[in-house]
Amino acid sequence: MAALNLDQLRTLVAVVDHGTFDQAAASLGVTAPAISQRIRALEDAAGRVLVRRDKPVLPTEAGETLLRTARQMLHLEQVLAVELDSRESVLYDGEGADSTGAPLPHLSVPIAVNADSLSSWFLDALVSAEFGPRIAFDIRREDEAHSTELLRRGEVMAAVTSDKTPVQGCRVVPLGTMRYFACASPELVARYGIGDDVDVRTRNKVLKAVPVVDFDDRDDMQSAFFRGLVGANSDAPRHAIPATNEYIRAVRMSLGWGLLTEQQAEPYLADGSLVSVAPDKPHHVPLYWQHWRVRSMVLDRITDAVVATAGEVLLRRG
Repeated sequence: MAALNLDQLRTLVAVVDHGTFDQAAASLGVTAPAISQRIRALEDAAGRVLVRRDKPVLPTEAGETLLRTARQMLHLEQVLAVELDSRESVLYDGEGADSTGAPLPHLSVPIAVNADSLSSWFLDALVSAEFGPRIAFDIRREDEAHSTELLRRGEVMAAVTSDKTPVQGCRVVPLGTMRYFACASPELVARYGIGDDVDVRTRNKVLKAVPVVDFDDRDDMQSAFFRGLVGANSDAPRHAIPATNEYIRAVRMSLGWGLLTEQQAEPYLADGSLVSVAPDKPHHVPLYWQHWRVRSMVLDRITDAVVATAGEVLLRRG
């Protein structure tokens, strides 16, 4: 296809992000006919349809491929604009405005992170990177088993994921392993008779009927753990509690058993307010950092910080 036009690529991103040609036009400060003209020109250059004119507008398969490239090119354009700005030559220091008070350009960095990493170590990594006010993080909370889909669509530059298979155009870096324990309140353990005084076979059989606390309807971790433990699916009722603190509270309040990271579980196991119902079977989730293969000093710096922080917190497993 012909050389890519940044205005056309910017229009493609705006149309998909906003869902309609009218809203894309408003966001870019142009008319709706101008948006249509740019999309048609981009499709002519690509030789295929790139978006479905529905509500919301959705990319075709070819459109998703070009969309990912478009987001990467626009990111690099932003990085270049910030790095070459004559009023401030570095990304990491200085104020957010020039001497007249006019705001300096900033760079938005979209990243997908699973809830457990976000609530434990990931923010430490971002802080350790020591960026100045010109970097704005756009964190998308997403299950580690599904975050690569955001990478595949080009919606994020990087992701903490459990998928070690690289998304096209991405690099994969192992981070380590997050360890979980199946926890329940002492009251729930007593109610169902799954304490230390029962043998493993009886515990596993009884556990099949004990209510489960999932994070949300995409959280398969408790199910995967149970299948590995018992070799079958649980028939018990399932609660969905989509917030980290409330999830832990739900387990502590006897709504059901659930998997907590070692760091989350440790203080409650120590004071006896939670019990590990299968201490012999911790659940391990390997985590990886997938990020765009682009030349970006910002992304390189974030990657270094994420890898270093994860190395201090996560398990290293051979």
